[in-house]
Amino acid sequence: MRRGAMLDLVLTNKEVLVGNVKLKGSLGCSDCEIVEFKILRAVRRAHSKLTTLGLRRANFGFFRDLLGRVSWDKALEGREAQESWSLFKGHLLQAQERCIPTKRKSGKKAREPAWVNKELLDKVKHKKEAYRGWKKGHCLSSCGSG
Repeated sequence: MRRGAMLDLVLTNKEVLVGNVKLKGSLGCSDCEIVEFKILRAVRRAHSKLTTLGLRRANFGFFRDLLGRVSWDKALEGREAQESWSLFKGHLLQAQERCIPTKRKSGKKAREPAWVNKELLDKVKHKKEAYRGWKKGHCLSSCGSG
């Protein structure tokens, strides 16, 4: 703190998330001070706004048709790689928007990547159990001899 002015900032995306900001003394011999603050919990949990592609309802025939209508040889002629990629990506995203509907993700599944499935979760669970056993000094049947 210099001449009574706090120089540090606590940045958030919502003003109500941080409260009780206090200065807690100097940090050693420097002129820096420790800033203590409390992160407040939201009273009401916000609904997820995550969306994902609804591939089960996609019209891939129309998607293929839209991309097939583009004369790629003429469109990409004389362009550098980055410019060609940007052009292709633009066409791809336009076709995706027209042919593949989106759906809102909700609940626990909204926090997991789309590729997480039950088989993978079971393997991760088994790995964690084996590690816990190893830390305690137990040898599981998968350890080999012992």
